[in-house]
Amino acid sequence: MFESQAVLGFGALAQETRLRILRVLVRAGPDGRAAGDIANAVGVSASNVSFHLKELERAGLVTQRREARSIIYAAAYVGIGDLIRFLMQDCCSGHPAICAPPLTAPCCPADATSAT
Repeated sequence: MFESQAVLGFGALAQETRLRILRVLVRAGPDGRAAGDIANAVGVSASNVSFHLKELERAGLVTQRREARSIIYAAAYVGIGDLIRFLMQDCCSGHPAICAPPLTAPCCPADATSAT
């Protein structure tokens, strides 16, 4: 990832509504959510959420696809991962063990009810 793309990504996330939108989409998984559902989830108008989704998409953090009459937005996991790797690529002055815990920790803890 180039520094200019990282700046776009971090700039997009430096706004409260966009950060909330991205977190909603990350939780939604690869199926994503319709713009109206996202607006309801973050408590803003549909036009407001559309503006923010456009910025997140421009930064490479969100994708969109059309399903019938709806536009479905989803987290761009590759773009999000690239942004995280950009921060961590030169980690800790050559001591990668220091950075290993946040990079290897599972993001989705196992469901305690299914572990039988």
